[in-house]
Amino acid sequence: MLGGSVWIALLRFVISLAGTILLFSLMSEPKFERKRMIVGYTGFGIIMITAACVWYVIDWESCVKMVAFVMYMCFACFSIYMSSDPVFLSVYKLALTFYLLAVFLIGGIEVAVIFFEGNIWADIVTRVILILLIALFIEKKIKRSIRGFGYYVENELDRFSVTVMIISILFGIIFILNPNILKDQAPYRLLQIIVNFFLTGALQLLVFRLYLHIGKEKEYEKENQLMKMNHRLLERNMELLEESAASGRRIRHDARHHNALIAEYARRGQNEELLQYLAEYNRETDKDAVQVICENTAVNNLLLAYTRKARREQIKVTLEVELDKSLTIPNIDLVTILANAYENAIYACIEVKKQSKQRECSIYLMLKRKKNKLVIYCSNTCRIETELKNGQPKPEFTGGIGVLSIIRTAEKYGGECDFKNDNGVFVFRLIMNIPLTDQKQQNTDNQDE
Repeated sequence: MLGGSVWIALLRFVISLAGTILLFSLMSEPKFERKRMIVGYTGFGIIMITAACVWYVIDWESCVKMVAFVMYMCFACFSIYMSSDPVFLSVYKLALTFYLLAVFLIGGIEVAVIFFEGNIWADIVTRVILILLIALFIEKKIKRSIRGFGYYVENELDRFSVTVMIISILFGIIFILNPNILKDQAPYRLLQIIVNFFLTGALQLLVFRLYLHIGKEKEYEKENQLMKMNHRLLERNMELLEESAASGRRIRHDARHHNALIAEYARRGQNEELLQYLAEYNRETDKDAVQVICENTAVNNLLLAYTRKARREQIKVTLEVELDKSLTIPNIDLVTILANAYENAIYACIEVKKQSKQRECSIYLMLKRKKNKLVIYCSNTCRIETELKNGQPKPEFTGGIGVLSIIRTAEKYGGECDFKNDNGVFVFRLIMNIPLTDQKQQNTDNQDE
């Protein structure tokens, strides 16, 4: 069944390798442009098929036993280089591709044996049909899901889990591809193959469902964090409105007394006293004026609200903000970063005060624009035992709000951020690109030309 001339072997090698490349390419993210990917895989295919044919001519028996596995291992190494996915994610997709390889290889052989008395061409045609059906199913049903699922695997899959999963899948498929099983004509041979396919496929499905569930749970957690952040921002805005309303009532109440006093000065002709009183009144009015931290209205109001909250908690706040109205980063993204950073800083200081009332707490926030970069630096008092995991503070030390939102927003603008505990002082640093406006982008392109 697996014999035939070298030309038949060549045709099988071409179909199997082309099918493997097609199925893997549908699931993976390419590293290079399309033309270079085609050239790369074509060159690799020619080398591998030539070597396989030479092996087939020299030693037919060992080639039949090992060629599928050896060619796939070579393909796995090459495809990891050609894919832009992280190594662990590429290995997972390769394991799935290996499973699909076993499906169309064994499927072609079994169909030919059971229905066509071992006809070689029935095997070849069945392989082509199975490859096309699997490719169509991936393209229509699971391509988008598995690429999105890849993001969850990349972030949630640990090395131990991926190692156990890959070993289990490989053992199952190697058992299926064992030539001794294919030669065995015992009645339960086909049942063994079907059961093994089912178990290996079930493992793939369970892994897919598990990490898809974990990923969606993380997404729900992020949405919950955003809702909490919006709730806290709404609370700060309500506080501002209440303060404004109280200030308005006080001003209206005081205005009657001021008018009565001014009228009395005027009736008595006490102009010097009146001028002195008006000067004092202007000084008091200036004290109550709304503080302007920066020209950006959204950022200014946010910083005012959180600074009031911090000072009510007896936290010393130092702000160094240089930001104008022309910033092209949307306010919603600025608010996401600043509100989360400031809120977490206040939370950390409150936790310190609970632990030690004598310890002085402070927050320093710097926000500056440097050419086409936005730089944010925030340091605050924190508990000395504050821990980081994977470069991020644990939720119990930040109130569980917003660290992932900060990271995602920074990545959106090609930025980077880091966190550290410097012996009881928590430091957050961020730098990200400021998008150019259409006119500035056009001017830059003209200069480059």
